[in-house]
Amino acid sequence: MKFTKMHGCGNDYIYVDGSKEKVREKDKPELVRRLSDRHFGIGGDGVIFINPSEEADFEMEMYNMDGTRAEMCGNGIRCVAKFVYDKGLTDKTSISIVSCGKVKHLELSVEDGKVSAIKVNMGQPILKAEEIPVTIENNDGFMIKDDGAVISAPIEVGGQNYKMTCVSMGNPHAVVFVDDVSSLELEKIGPLFENHACFPRRINTEFVKVLDRENIEMRVWERGTGETLACGTGACASVVASVLNGLTQEQVTVKLLGGNLQIRWDREEDLVYMTGPAATVFEGEIE
Repeated sequence: MKFTKMHGCGNDYIYVDGSKEKVREKDKPELVRRLSDRHFGIGGDGVIFINPSEEADFEMEMYNMDGTRAEMCGNGIRCVAKFVYDKGLTDKTSISIVSCGKVKHLELSVEDGKVSAIKVNMGQPILKAEEIPVTIENNDGFMIKDDGAVISAPIEVGGQNYKMTCVSMGNPHAVVFVDDVSSLELEKIGPLFENHACFPRRINTEFVKVLDRENIEMRVWERGTGETLACGTGACASVVASVLNGLTQEQVTVKLLGGNLQIRWDREEDLVYMTGPAATVFEGEIE
């Protein structure tokens, strides 16, 4: 099977052209786990199959490192755009990609015949608890707002109290504001958030330090994978949460371990836009 290793801000995946490489659906979870293993496989945060689509120009079929299917990946979808353009599967610089039934529209910046950066319309942020989903008890109207939102809601994890703001960008996120992200023991606290009882589909958790009104710093624990160097949907969710809590403006630079993303929440349109890089690391073939 031929593959391409790519990353967006260090969030690395193995990309497979699903129109050429045929894998049975029942075999994909185990294949993903084997390929993603950084010691015995290729190594990556997961595997993304790029398939033909009737709904959009292409389909992104994404799997986490543990073999579970994921709805959306902001860094991954940028790499898909670079893959299809750089390989001549399209000559358009405005394309659409569908993932789990949700279509995203992307604008490609091209330099010397290769895609260098991509702007993605990530769609409307979902704030209602039942749609994220989050199932927590109403605490005198504080934990779940009257409009169904979960904003600065208290949660106890590992014997410590936190406040979280929950957002779905097609996949679920809990954003927690902290004074320092570098000292977090993410390997310990991340799994506790991910598997907390109030998240029926598990959760991606972003730990955010606000630097100023236009810059935030973020580390992320992704469900099914662990800590990654970047998370595009998590960056979007973090900016939405920062705005909802009155901490930043609507245009924010998100500083991740693997690089920076530019995120803008257009409140009038109620749409989130993400701009960032995508890079090809290497190509190969594996049995």
